[in-house]
Amino acid sequence: MAAAPSTLNDIDPPAASARLHWEDFVVGDTREFGHYEVTREAVLDFARQFDPQPFHLDDTAAAGALFGRLAASGWHTCAMAMRMMCDAYLLHAASLGSPGIDHLVWPTPVFPGDVLRMRSTVLESRPLASRPMVGLVRMKSEVINQNGEVVLSMEGVGFYQRRATAPPPG
Repeated sequence: MAAAPSTLNDIDPPAASARLHWEDFVVGDTREFGHYEVTREAVLDFARQFDPQPFHLDDTAAAGALFGRLAASGWHTCAMAMRMMCDAYLLHAASLGSPGIDHLVWPTPVFPGDVLRMRSTVLESRPLASRPMVGLVRMKSEVINQNGEVVLSMEGVGFYQRRATAPPPG
């Protein structure tokens, strides 16, 4: 088993399939992508495993709850968003992970039968001074249902490998 890199500067070059690097995320750029159909079965499966609150599992309980009918967990909505991001660009990027999300809200519930898509806008993009081959990208992402309603809004940071350039003198 190979030893893990000691720093992000020691990582191997991105795979040949990595088409997107830090330089491809330009402040102000907006990408729209995804088509995710929410099924009743998926809502129930996720809830059974990870968020077994009654309004995510039972129609009768959901009818008397705030949403009025069976609703997907907000965490399930996050998972669906992650899948759309992977399919749209992360699996084709020199992604190095994320230190986290700074802001996350679910302003509208997600219901079985909804069809979701995403819109992501680059808010900030800068190289890391301490790791010259790594760039930081801050994005605002929204998941939108078939009615144009925002069902998830988040702002977070991702790290991406930069294209091979000479490191700064130092």
